[in-house]
Amino acid sequence: MNEREENTLTETDIREQMLIDGEWVDAVDGRVIEIETPRDRTTIGQIPRGGEADVDRAVRAARAAQPGWRATPPRERGDAFRRIADDLESERERIAKLSSLENGNAIRTQTRGEIGFLIDAFRYYSGLASEAKGETQPRGDLVLDYTRREPLGVVGAIVPWNAPLMLSALKIAPALTMGNTLVLKLAEDAPLAVLDVVRACQHHLPAGVLNVVTGYGTEAGEALSHHPGVDKLSFTGSTAVGKRVMEVAADRVVPVSLELGGKSPQIVFPDADEDWVVDGTIAGVRFFRQGQSCTAGSRLFLHESIYDGFVDKLTAKLSELVVGDPLDEASDMGAIVNTRQFDKVCDYISDGERQQGARITIGGVPPKDGPLPGGNYVQPTVIANVDNDWRVAREEIFGPVVVAIPWKDEDDVIRMANDTHYGLAGFVWSHDIGAALRTAHRLDAGWVQVNQGGAQVLGQSYGGFKQSGIGREISLEGMLDSFTQRKQVSVNLAH
Repeated sequence: MNEREENTLTETDIREQMLIDGEWVDAVDGRVIEIETPRDRTTIGQIPRGGEADVDRAVRAARAAQPGWRATPPRERGDAFRRIADDLESERERIAKLSSLENGNAIRTQTRGEIGFLIDAFRYYSGLASEAKGETQPRGDLVLDYTRREPLGVVGAIVPWNAPLMLSALKIAPALTMGNTLVLKLAEDAPLAVLDVVRACQHHLPAGVLNVVTGYGTEAGEALSHHPGVDKLSFTGSTAVGKRVMEVAADRVVPVSLELGGKSPQIVFPDADEDWVVDGTIAGVRFFRQGQSCTAGSRLFLHESIYDGFVDKLTAKLSELVVGDPLDEASDMGAIVNTRQFDKVCDYISDGERQQGARITIGGVPPKDGPLPGGNYVQPTVIANVDNDWRVAREEIFGPVVVAIPWKDEDDVIRMANDTHYGLAGFVWSHDIGAALRTAHRLDAGWVQVNQGGAQVLGQSYGGFKQSGIGREISLEGMLDSFTQRKQVSVNLAH
């Protein structure tokens, strides 16, 4: 362990700054936000509390840098991210530990994989830098009609705290490789690891191309959304805040992409009453991220013929998971990101427990004493015998809680699965591929997995239906649609 890594994990005085126009700076008014680790609720450092003046500096820097960055050959823009990825290889472990320290995700099951995803994403988009191609249209020998893919200009991006490394990578790399400049607003609960990644980016990018602001959403986030110098807004977070971003963007007719919340169904057919399916549903609930994922399959629809046995097996499997210090290699699950979210999750569990007929088979509201009283720890929780109309079955809990709902008719379970204003993800479990695909095709969701419960893969089309979002960013097509605009050029060759 090097000196910097040792300091990161032992000091409680990490002092960070924002990156604006190639310089690390404090907030204009000097205000700060203290960062608390959810592992034991102690303060580990502070970041600038950026506001309107800081956002304005960042946007102005991005606008000034954009013409030169746009003129940089695409292959050179891509090469910069290949070099950044190479530099980050030696920093993997330190950044992973810092991320687990600040947001509570377990390092073994989550955060090491997340920094690996970020490095892979930088390499993936570096290879796509030259793919912003146009088309020609046949108009005869005397007319040349063609299209160009051009950058939008300055992108304002806002990311949440639950997977900050992965989600920042999916803003930074595609936006910049396409020739835009970026102002990235980080979540105040988990900015530290991303700021370390930004340091690696700074060494290979011109000043002003990537600018990073820290602060509260109601201050820095609002200022970024409203700024007249921003040409595109890209937001990942809750549906409620996404609506606000879309409202602000509409006033200026600014293009927007939104990846928002979810209450995703997992439908288990009677022929899938097997251990590997139980394991898959656990992965689908995102228990290894404490359920803090917009794609969490937190509504588990079990056929009535297997309901009791499946719940028993699920309960037994979850009882084996170790909840504990996110930096402990033995921990399968870490801590909820902050006390506010911890209290919200506990409120949902209490509400579900009070419903007539509800049965908590494992977990529940954490005791005030016990082995983990000092942090934001919630045991994996299963609420059985749930009605699809209950609050715990309709609202996004964003915690390690799954509700089990029985079904017996295929049409009825599709109706229940689609009876939500969300539509981000879905999971189907069956050996009958015909039934599985029929179900997948009928689900109102932007991403459906059949017989697997994994995470997104680079290159996939990923985004939501209904109030789970607008647009796609993760694939080649999504990158082009989200971070470039098409220009038509028509040339008369007769003169």
